[in-house]
Amino acid sequence: MNILTKIQKRVSDRPAELAKLRHQGKTVVGWSGYNLPEELIYALGLVPVRIGAGGNEKLVELGQRYVSSHNCVYIRELLGYIAENKDPLIQQIDAYAFDATCLQTFRAAELVEYYFNKDVFILGVPRNFYWTEAQDYFVKETEYFVSLLEAKYGVKLEDQKLKEAISLYNKIREKILELYTIQIESAEVSWMDVYGIIQAGYTLDKAEYLDLLEQAVEEAKGYAKEEDSDAPRIFLSGSILPPGDSKLINIITKLGGRIVGDDLWSGILPYLDLDIKEATAGGVALGYLNRTPHGALPYLELESDRRIKKLKELLRLSRANGVVYHTLRYCDPYSFKSLETKHILVDEGIQFLEIHTEYASSDTEAIHTRIEAFLEMIENNVLTKEVV
Repeated sequence: MNILTKIQKRVSDRPAELAKLRHQGKTVVGWSGYNLPEELIYALGLVPVRIGAGGNEKLVELGQRYVSSHNCVYIRELLGYIAENKDPLIQQIDAYAFDATCLQTFRAAELVEYYFNKDVFILGVPRNFYWTEAQDYFVKETEYFVSLLEAKYGVKLEDQKLKEAISLYNKIREKILELYTIQIESAEVSWMDVYGIIQAGYTLDKAEYLDLLEQAVEEAKGYAKEEDSDAPRIFLSGSILPPGDSKLINIITKLGGRIVGDDLWSGILPYLDLDIKEATAGGVALGYLNRTPHGALPYLELESDRRIKKLKELLRLSRANGVVYHTLRYCDPYSFKSLETKHILVDEGIQFLEIHTEYASSDTEAIHTRIEAFLEMIENNVLTKEVV
């Protein structure tokens, strides 16, 4: 897509723009999590920037100076990323905001505050989203989170500003879903392109980002739909795939697989089914809590698990032939859920492969071999069905 060059240029320019905003008195808040309502930070007049990186062994090693090597590799690299403080984007962060959806993220928040002398704000998240008490708790936690930011930076959450922020973010979600849907039908718009555009949005000014998304959608609409292709259609699930962690993606595409969908919390999932019914901090909180829950949260009743329901829905939408379920080392919640997810999908005739990895090159050949065999199995199954 031609728009990608423009978007990448704007992302590279963003740190210098943030430096100018800080010089003008703006506060840049780096945030991480799944249930942290970014639009509240935006509506307060602060500048939200989502942080996170993957695939860098050096940063993982640096992060292990601050947290046990038995913590997930994403958290280890996140701490190394902040500790190194060489990335132009990280250098512009004034404060950090984390949610406690994943307990390892919560641990990272504590360590950032302790070791790096930064203002850190933590949003508590209940373990069970379905209880009335849990919803009341999250509303109060969100209101308290907002009050901390207001007190610290002398800002106020105004009704009109919040309505404008909700409207802007809703339009962004609509365009991302539209772009995501287009790539399912058109091979000229790849999943990797859409995934990169999603990641860019965490850095760019939100109003500008919406404009770029609209341009991307208009360009994508001009491409022809895909003709029949023999490429296995792959759906990605499991642990986060942050910017820089492209090993698995590159192997799948190099071997001829076509990624057509995901339910990653670094991908499309956060943009789905978010319905904010009331323009208040509590209303935003309930909107976030009532969408598809994050896989890090415990849930034992598989028949009514909204995560599984959404996964099946996205698989039907993308017409995927197989699921590559990616788990990071020591990302226990997703690792524990892999077997139950496999049983559910295999029972419905969907091929399933779990890849367990971390940010190192040593397992590249092993992953290559397993992906190659998985793609061959899918191709053989497709051919068998056609013959029958």
